[in-house]
Amino acid sequence: MSNNDELFEEESFTSQKIDFKVWKKILSFMLPLKKQILIAIVSMSLLASTDVIYPLFSKYAVDYILRPGLNDTVNPNYDNIGYFVLFYVLYIIFSAIMVYLFIKFAGRVQAELAYNIRKKAFHHLQELPFSYYDRTRTGWIMARMTADTRNLSDILSWGVIDLTWGIVLMVLLIVVMFAINWQLALITITVVPILALISTWFRKYILRSQREIRKTNSKITGAFNEGITGALTTKTLVLENDNYNDFNGLTTDMRNKSIKAAVIRGFYFPSVIFLIALTTAAIYYAGGSMVINDALNITTLILFTTYVWQFFDPVNNIAETYARMQQAQASAERVVSLMETQPDIVDTDAVIAKYGTLFDYKRENFEPLKGDIEFQNVSFKYHVGEQVLTDFSLKVKAGQSIALVGHTGAGKSTIVNLICRFYEPTVGKILIDGVDYKERSLGWLHSNLGYVLQTPHLFSGTVIDNIKYGKLGSTDDEAIAAAKAVEAHEFIMKFENGYQTECGEGGSHLSVGQKQLISFARAILADPKILVLDEATSSVDTETEKAIQTAIYKLLKGRTSFIVAHRLSTIVASDRILVLEQGIVTEEGSHRELIAKQGQYYKLYTNQYTEDMLELSKL
Repeated sequence: MSNNDELFEEESFTSQKIDFKVWKKILSFMLPLKKQILIAIVSMSLLASTDVIYPLFSKYAVDYILRPGLNDTVNPNYDNIGYFVLFYVLYIIFSAIMVYLFIKFAGRVQAELAYNIRKKAFHHLQELPFSYYDRTRTGWIMARMTADTRNLSDILSWGVIDLTWGIVLMVLLIVVMFAINWQLALITITVVPILALISTWFRKYILRSQREIRKTNSKITGAFNEGITGALTTKTLVLENDNYNDFNGLTTDMRNKSIKAAVIRGFYFPSVIFLIALTTAAIYYAGGSMVINDALNITTLILFTTYVWQFFDPVNNIAETYARMQQAQASAERVVSLMETQPDIVDTDAVIAKYGTLFDYKRENFEPLKGDIEFQNVSFKYHVGEQVLTDFSLKVKAGQSIALVGHTGAGKSTIVNLICRFYEPTVGKILIDGVDYKERSLGWLHSNLGYVLQTPHLFSGTVIDNIKYGKLGSTDDEAIAAAKAVEAHEFIMKFENGYQTECGEGGSHLSVGQKQLISFARAILADPKILVLDEATSSVDTETEKAIQTAIYKLLKGRTSFIVAHRLSTIVASDRILVLEQGIVTEEGSHRELIAKQGQYYKLYTNQYTEDMLELSKL
């Protein structure tokens, strides 16, 4: 795995303290939801007040209905029972309405907040260049967009509401308890610092154990992903037992850490309950003495003990919310780091003013692209790795087809990625139609660019939808014409649903050759001025290759094209063939010229031709 800054690990985010700067950035996403948040907080605050009022109903019922006098235990007074029932019913209705409101609006805040964060993050991901995705793990990005976003929306909706409930309930209970009996109230609140210390101590270890569990869970998720995506390789190499043992080791580690965390939690809650019980005992002792001395009503003492248990609920709730914020701190840091990642490749302010942004093109200002391309003393080095190109120069005329040949690491893909401006030269310039392409917008270049990969990516949807991605807004007739041009129409019509056939995730319902031809149709529909074919026939059989060859010839007409070739038979008709070695052009010429030289290209071609003949002889 790469060691550069973009490859973040779970353990990279282990802050023990709340970073309010990070949370301030996350809280900014709540500003559009202030109305819903206010309603949820007000309804939860009013609900907290009903929690304080409820025990008073019981005290009133005992003191004024069941026992109207201290010595009158036989003849209850039912004169006010009608009012009591009415107020009780109104209390229940009011409580139910408050519960409905806070659940409704807290749930809406949670959903809207997750939506806002994901929308902003996905928008930013569209702005980041290919280089970002080239060095950042897909799993890292997916985790930020799913689990971390969900974690943040949860703590910032329900967590904030719970925190409000806890604070309001604590304040109201303290006020009521001091109003009833200040001595017993003092006994209650003196235990709060002790409870806070116990909660802090336990939460520290609970948080640490939860982080260990999350790290192991990330490894298990990665193992799941590799096991599923690499199932074919696993079976062909007979690695089932080894993979099982590795996975079993991870899950065993997960089980042991989960048990350890459960044990810590198991000690925490009994400790809290024990402390509350001691406080209650102290209240009973002090309050009992007051009752004996006629300084306190027995129902008031019962009311007070009820409040004691209620009082520690919000204390524990606040500690729980704080711990959850600590746990969510890593999620907040990761999401913010994604959103604040600065793209390596950006248009200047002057270029944006003229051509617009990636999301708002000013197409009326786009100059026509002819197709002349020139590398002027270009050097390039990736973030991690050795120098790939050094003082590389090349001139290509519009309409020429250039084939790039060489061993792995020779610089073929680097050259085409620089042409596409997925990367930019470390030193030197790349001119398109005589102008440094940095002086034109990314949108201008990419709207004139076609790129067909070795393993083309098809989106979930129908065949015709995937072809239309080449030119959004195109008609069915245009898409079908493009398919016919690359000889894809015939096999498409053999499908049961023809052009309405579902491709499946990543084109899983189609063969490699079929996906390739559909990607060619998509490219020809886009009608690019610059075309890049990256190992476009290396994964198909000989028969399919012939169909693709025909499609390639049609695609190349009138376009400046660059072909990264694995099968040299696909480039014999190229105008120029460049043989590369460690970023240097060692041979250049047409197929006939290079064969006549009997140099490096000649050896590569004859060796591959011999291998192909041997394969055919085995059929």
